[in-house]
Amino acid sequence: MQNKKISVFDTTLRDGEQTPGVSLTSSQKLEIAHQLDKLGVDMIEAGFPISSEGDKESVKSISNAGLDSVVCGLARVLTKDIDACFESDVGLVHTFVPTSDVQRVYTIKKSREEVVELAVKAVEYIKDHGLKCMFSAMDATRTEPAYMLEVFKAVQDAGCDIINVPDTVGVMSPSAMCRMIKDVAKEIRIPIDVHCHNDFGLAVANSLMAVEAGASQVQVTINGIGERAGNADLSQTVMGLTAIYGAKTNIRTEYLVETSKMIENYTGVRLPPNTPVVGQNAFSHESGIHSHGVLEKSDTFEPGIMTPEMVGHRRRIVLGKHTGTHAVKTSLESAGIKANEKQLEEIVCKIKEIANKGKQITDADLFAVTSAVLGKASSEEELIKLKEVSVMTGNILTPTAVVKASIGGKEVIAANTGLGPVDAALKAVRDILGERNRFKLQEFRIDAISGGADALADVYIGLENEKGRIVTARAANPDIVMASVEALVNAMNLLYKDKT
Repeated sequence: MQNKKISVFDTTLRDGEQTPGVSLTSSQKLEIAHQLDKLGVDMIEAGFPISSEGDKESVKSISNAGLDSVVCGLARVLTKDIDACFESDVGLVHTFVPTSDVQRVYTIKKSREEVVELAVKAVEYIKDHGLKCMFSAMDATRTEPAYMLEVFKAVQDAGCDIINVPDTVGVMSPSAMCRMIKDVAKEIRIPIDVHCHNDFGLAVANSLMAVEAGASQVQVTINGIGERAGNADLSQTVMGLTAIYGAKTNIRTEYLVETSKMIENYTGVRLPPNTPVVGQNAFSHESGIHSHGVLEKSDTFEPGIMTPEMVGHRRRIVLGKHTGTHAVKTSLESAGIKANEKQLEEIVCKIKEIANKGKQITDADLFAVTSAVLGKASSEEELIKLKEVSVMTGNILTPTAVVKASIGGKEVIAANTGLGPVDAALKAVRDILGERNRFKLQEFRIDAISGGADALADVYIGLENEKGRIVTARAANPDIVMASVEALVNAMNLLYKDKT
């Protein structure tokens, strides 16, 4: 595996879009295709052209976008499907037919002999038109092995360029996948590709074992989205191949987090914070022992062979009830705040008291506690002092917000419109800083404290300045607009304080 070159075939735009509840626009698909090309994937499965005119046009636009990645279209072993791929200007046609008895009998109602004939004719038709061809034996992992090899040999003899072995319903174990791919590799001369589903949470492991057994290409999706429980996740598969096995890919791993966030935004499918590689907590530490070790040497409680910088992430020291003195001291020093040993001990104690009540500790909480302990009035250090917020909205009105604030003692008024009252209010708050408004909203989260219509809105905001420093702040208010505005103002004041 050391230095073995592995090709990455991304099917986010095809299988990924089959995620229940996900529907991408043509413009979103094109933007995602450009991002995948930037990421360095070798092949992009842009869609299933025969499925609709819209999908066909989308695939065609991606095919003609001048990407370095090879653009692929999916087709059944039917002439009309393959023609739709030709008309979409793809560089590779991925054709498939069910080969397992359960799918062959109940979905296409064909004999084994008929399936072989259909597969061969499809491959020959594609090759006669001068295009590359990938063939998939759909549900290969539930297909009788001898028959599966018969099909693969037949399409290989017909001129197929790549064989795909799909674990269509995710039933393989890593050891079984290894044995299967080894058996296929003994009989097949052309490159072997695998497409693993995640029904038992084994898609990445099965993909890695397939490569170890002889496969040279993996099919993956961003964030592991796809049918049912999804597909093998690109970031986990690629980092497993490169960091653990020492294999080579064309993936520019520093764009993994950036690409993951784009897919999150466009699909609405949010990742759990503990998602490997790209999740919010992938390089976050709270435990006192862990934080102390990582701050001294990151390899103590991180893999070492994979750093946050490698995948476009940042290391985060999160404060909470497990926080140690070293982590708090480092957080304060990074903001230019010094506390003596006794003061630091008191700050840590108060932070733990707050966390033990179930509250997530933000930078605003830390600095508020620190200011109190050090005897400083935090209000004296605020650049922005909010005076007035008013919002107009309704079914026939464009949501509009007006914000009045004191900026360094000077009164400023700003107004803006938005998609909703919260969006309008946040835009107006950002406008009051004018040219000093150089930060990026990294995170915005709203939670309801207790139930009912009178629930308190708890808003959590993360902001990043031009230096790459991220601060977090929170505000709670029965009015969701005011909670959002107050949280943003708190975070902006923290960034200004850091800058000064």
